[in-house]
Amino acid sequence: MDGEIINFVFVWATVLSCLYYCHTVGKIFRQPSWWRVIAILPVPILFFFLPLRLTTIHLGGTTCFFIAWLSSFKLILFAFDKGPLSSSSSSATSSSVSRFIAVACFPIKPHQERQSSSSPSRNKRSSKTLKNYAVKIALLGLCIRVYAYKQSIPEKIIWFFYALHIYFMLEMILAAVASLARAAVGVELEQQFDEPYLATSLQDFWGRRWNLMVSNILRPTVYDPVRGISKGFVGPEWASVVAVVATFVVSGLMHELVFYNIGRVKPNGVVMCFFILHGVALAVELGVKRALKGKGRKIWVPPMMVSAPLTLGFVIYSSFWLFFPPLLRAKADWKGCTESLAFVEFLKHGQLVNPNNVTCPFLPNYTDDHVI
Repeated sequence: MDGEIINFVFVWATVLSCLYYCHTVGKIFRQPSWWRVIAILPVPILFFFLPLRLTTIHLGGTTCFFIAWLSSFKLILFAFDKGPLSSSSSSATSSSVSRFIAVACFPIKPHQERQSSSSPSRNKRSSKTLKNYAVKIALLGLCIRVYAYKQSIPEKIIWFFYALHIYFMLEMILAAVASLARAAVGVELEQQFDEPYLATSLQDFWGRRWNLMVSNILRPTVYDPVRGISKGFVGPEWASVVAVVATFVVSGLMHELVFYNIGRVKPNGVVMCFFILHGVALAVELGVKRALKGKGRKIWVPPMMVSAPLTLGFVIYSSFWLFFPPLLRAKADWKGCTESLAFVEFLKHGQLVNPNNVTCPFLPNYTDDHVI
């Protein structure tokens, strides 16, 4: 475990040094140019490989998501003076280097206009958010407790609790990172999730509610360029459909990279198929809406009590089929449990514990053959 901590420090020291370098390049080449592109692009290439030095799910998986995916994409945009790090954004190179680094390496996006911290609406929203997180922490504890009875519960029900676990953990981790960044650089940040279980369509789920930082970074890096190129081939009306599929393909590739960093298991393309399926399904949804709108027909929108369960049901069922098998193949459940317990032991006794020497009581009878 000592080696993992040393590698973690090395990786993040390298990341911070590279981001300081990129901030300096942005000051030297303030306008888009090939010199600026040539100077910056080696950094995101390096960021794709840096997380491979880490093997734990919490340090390696999180670093891969933050650095190999989000930060790399932000820097690619920055090379062309676009995206959240561009000269026109609130985290521009003219701002402090600390703000630039925070926005570059963490899944945060500053509001375009900062609201007063003393506004009644802000206080009301903060109170509601705290209550929301308290409920989700309690539900997360329930999920963990259910795992102790895994052997007597149907597999698909356990997977449903895995889905809840992933959602709660992602939202709380990203919210914690956002809170630390807000305290460090003093900017108001956009929310990461917006109650995805209330989504009434795939467009609503992926575009407005689920992991919005990923949506915000994929739009300028993939969706907008592909849409612009596709207009010349399929016309402006259907270019967005092509761009949606391309965006989900890239998202699938990046998830394959994250899953590989989590489990070091050779990718088999299953999680890629999950995102291709959702990309095609969303493209069909958009195409039908566009076709009906083009014919002047009024689009019938089912009530939320119907559309929300259908949307969530499709997401959950397809995740049982294509998302969770590769996640469990990477032994993410076992690694996550043993690493968490090792961290608890560290807090209790002040000594680092190798997760491989920890037994997870919530996942009994787990062996190396636990692969789907």
